[in-house]
Amino acid sequence: MRIQQNISLKPYNTFGIDLPAESFLEIDDHGTLADILTDKALPAKKNILGGGSNVLLTQPVAGLTILNSSKGITKVKEDDNHVWLDVSSGEVWHDFVLYAIANDLAGVENLSLIPGTVGASPMQNIGAYGVEAKETIDSVTFWHLEDKGYLTLNNNECRFGYRDSIFKHELKNKVFITSVRYRLNKKPDFNVSYGAIEQELQKMNISEVSIKAISDAVIAIRTSKLPDPKKIGNAGSFFKNPTISIKQYDQLKTQYPDIPSYPVSETSVKVPAGWLIEQCGWKGFKDGNIGVHQKQALVLVNYGGGNGADIWALSEKVLKSVQDKYGIELEREVQVW
Repeated sequence: MRIQQNISLKPYNTFGIDLPAESFLEIDDHGTLADILTDKALPAKKNILGGGSNVLLTQPVAGLTILNSSKGITKVKEDDNHVWLDVSSGEVWHDFVLYAIANDLAGVENLSLIPGTVGASPMQNIGAYGVEAKETIDSVTFWHLEDKGYLTLNNNECRFGYRDSIFKHELKNKVFITSVRYRLNKKPDFNVSYGAIEQELQKMNISEVSIKAISDAVIAIRTSKLPDPKKIGNAGSFFKNPTISIKQYDQLKTQYPDIPSYPVSETSVKVPAGWLIEQCGWKGFKDGNIGVHQKQALVLVNYGGGNGADIWALSEKVLKSVQDKYGIELEREVQVW
């Protein structure tokens, strides 16, 4: 166990924010986790870091920051229709998607190229192009930092919602997710109706749909719209798409006839946050080293040398402008440290 002091977290967050961790430890084997997390000689405050793709650092990080680099994918069981895989939480999410596709296992192909690690998938209930992680998650195993023991929650117990789960509420900052069990499909149920997947498949001259073709189409779409964190610091979508009542939407539509929506229930709809932000004039905005991406208004960016406090302040201005113009309160998707 090699604990380092005052280590810059710049290489470990996709915003590229250069702030230090008071103490830093990388682990690649969960077998030593219990000893580490119960060692009274270590700082009481523990910060769990995976891919750093959904984190905004705004100040030096106190306590012990643990970088989870554990790897491993194990087939647990299978039947005529499904295969269950235990995946270590430190696995890169897109690597797991590629593994599933290579083994003809369907269910996560629409989630291709989402940054981060497997451990974030249940926490965020990551989603894209009409699919959410909750549709394939069977259970989640974690170490409870307060109760000091391993626990497993099934899908229902995780209380998944839109970019939401129990891990962002009662269990926030209380668990270290060690593995996620996925139930993937041997017989694919293709989902190509959301977004521009069908158009992209046509553009690619794909006549026979497959999970590989859907993945390739999603990768092409994401690459064309979203900045590469290796080139421009960002954490993907910074804001959630808000859900509002149909009554409020109908009122807004009389004033803004072009406002788009997607049905959620008989009484509510979802409005694209990117559209709202763009209509408020933020798309392509730049202030020194930070700004709003020129192709996707949902994405706040660090062009280099920017700091988390400034990005936070920019997000506050974006929130206020949308609230003032549309009466809609946006919520940040990114976790702020």
